[in-house]
Amino acid sequence: MIFDALQAAIKAEEPAALATIIDGGNDASPNGSKLLLRPGHDVMGTLGNDDLDRVVIRDAIGELAAGTSGVRHYGPTGEARQDDLSIFVESFAPPPQMLIFGAVDFTAALCRVAKVLGYRVTVCDARPVFATPQRFPYADQVVVDWPHRLLEKVGDDLGPRDAICVLTHDPKFDVPAVISAMKTKAGYLGAMGSRRTTDDRNRRLIEEGVSEEELTRVLAPIGLDLGARTPEETAISICAEIIALRSGRIAPSLKDSTGDIHRA
Repeated sequence: MIFDALQAAIKAEEPAALATIIDGGNDASPNGSKLLLRPGHDVMGTLGNDDLDRVVIRDAIGELAAGTSGVRHYGPTGEARQDDLSIFVESFAPPPQMLIFGAVDFTAALCRVAKVLGYRVTVCDARPVFATPQRFPYADQVVVDWPHRLLEKVGDDLGPRDAICVLTHDPKFDVPAVISAMKTKAGYLGAMGSRRTTDDRNRRLIEEGVSEEELTRVLAPIGLDLGARTPEETAISICAEIIALRSGRIAPSLKDSTGDIHRA
């Protein structure tokens, strides 16, 4: 039953986490005992007692949000900092999402690079003449709508593994998009534009009630300071910044540098 449910979740690209006792089992919690967590569904199986199940479910939710798997150690009833039980929590997370706002030349290049990294890519633009599947064949979905309206629909589903890239650099598009993106839990939020465009956008965002502290979340100008010039190079600089942020590494972001973005 558990493996059937797990297979169904994987097939439907729904998140699931499987916890298995791999060492230290006893009569109440034998090795091989399993518990399956699927958000929005009843928990299946047990690891032997309610207290242990409750703690492991909590930790499995964290592993699933991060898209990671690993061995955790507990006492017989879920006590922390004990190693009586070794439990392997295996996450089956759907692909991380990247939402790209703006049907521009840079978008096509970013779609290609993001797909190589395993993202499920959505391109959104309110202009139907530009937002077409033919222009963005690498996108999983092309949506003709205003960015902030799309985020109203899908924003609650975004988490730390997901990315939002605002490439419009047009106030009527990107200001509402950035404000809506700030309400999500997406792990990355970047916005394209020159330093002058970025300063103007920041001023408009503050006028709309965004605080200086909230602005620090927006990585703009978007990407690492690699001297990128072409759309493809820019796409690499954006994805490199996402990787650096996700891994906690310090890298030279354009947001933190000065001078020309596109150096000769």
